[in-house]
Amino acid sequence: MRVNRIGRVRRGAAVGLSLAALAAGATTGAGPAAAQPKAAPAAAADCSAAYRIEQTLSSGTTWRMCWHYNTKAGLVLEDISYQPKGETKPIKVLNSARLGQIDVPYDDGSVEYDDLTGFGFAQGLMNLASGECPGGTIKTVKVPDAWDPEHPDVKGLCTTTRSRGHAYRMQGDSANKVFQAQGKDLLVYTVNQVGWYEYMTEWRFQDDGTINMNVGATGSLSYEDYDAGDGRGWPIGKGAKAYATSHSHNVFWRLDFGLDGSSKNKVEQYDSKVTAPASGQEAPTNKTTRTKVTKELAGDAKAYRWWRVVSATGKNKDGHARSYEIVQGPTTRYPGRGFTKHDVFVTQYNKCEQYASNNPGNCAAGAGKSVDKWVNGQTLTHPVVWMNVGFHHIARDEDQQPMPIHWQGFSIAPRDVTAMNPLTPAELASQNGHWQPGS
Repeated sequence: MRVNRIGRVRRGAAVGLSLAALAAGATTGAGPAAAQPKAAPAAAADCSAAYRIEQTLSSGTTWRMCWHYNTKAGLVLEDISYQPKGETKPIKVLNSARLGQIDVPYDDGSVEYDDLTGFGFAQGLMNLASGECPGGTIKTVKVPDAWDPEHPDVKGLCTTTRSRGHAYRMQGDSANKVFQAQGKDLLVYTVNQVGWYEYMTEWRFQDDGTINMNVGATGSLSYEDYDAGDGRGWPIGKGAKAYATSHSHNVFWRLDFGLDGSSKNKVEQYDSKVTAPASGQEAPTNKTTRTKVTKELAGDAKAYRWWRVVSATGKNKDGHARSYEIVQGPTTRYPGRGFTKHDVFVTQYNKCEQYASNNPGNCAAGAGKSVDKWVNGQTLTHPVVWMNVGFHHIARDEDQQPMPIHWQGFSIAPRDVTAMNPLTPAELASQNGHWQPGS
């Protein structure tokens, strides 16, 4: 399981100074934030080479972005663009993308952690060994408000490429031709330690335009946390003496879309209804309806429901508006808090609204400290998407030692960004729309 670096009881002024930091040589004199280095400013759109990531994959797709490291959110990716072969210029996708919170409530009600804003997630950036970034580059990150101000530089950002298996496979009509391609991804990731947990924050940029966002939890079960004798834990080790406390990981991502270079995106919700076969029909019918989301939204995923963010300015070569579809991953929605009761929130951009819970800063009076409080009926002209993906961790014997990584996340997939599959082979390039054999 996990505990706070200083134990499960909050200790006033001692919060934020970790046992791990003390072991590394930090002193109490370095604790106050005012005495530590200020957070580095956000990278500009034309970021310098040190803060630029650009990768052309073997299929011809190029991803470009900037990065900086935030004092609470950790890695922030900005100005993310996608350029598949056949497109003459990059297609802007996101203004910025980062974590929005990791909320960890324990089943026995004894404690709840807000890892980003309260428990040093960013300061827990870990050095990566070369073998952890095969074939890639490990960048040095200057950690703002570092636990040890004398040593803020961490070799902690990996950028590399990975194969993901088949991108497609199609048997040709001549029965002796197979069209197939192996997909390639740009992988960007960091590892941050919070207590006994090590969080791997992974961003995968596929050559077909899909972006996968995942957080994996690994590390160790805390030897201090085998005290769940109230029936809420799971016995770990010999017999049934030590019960590891169960808990939830509610991970939030904050996505600021900038499709085609504009923040004036539109949001749409799609729902389908399946009805029994009518007389004379062989199968049930399915009707899909579109709802334009013009006001702020607290949305719940359900069967046959999905959302997309639509460009207000750009169209593909077929004349269709470019968009990105939100693809929900497996989740266990946590009902205990208002900010975790929904799968997706869409809010009007406000520079003060940065974290899904325990949001710091001097927001307007009555603004609220969590994302659910910000959904108050504003018209969406610059929508920000907050995704919430939950995982209920009931430990098992196999979780020791070390704990196998368990993942939670989601993706955004291009919908009409290009006129055809961006990986289409030249021989099939003419088969767009209602094609005919031989075309």
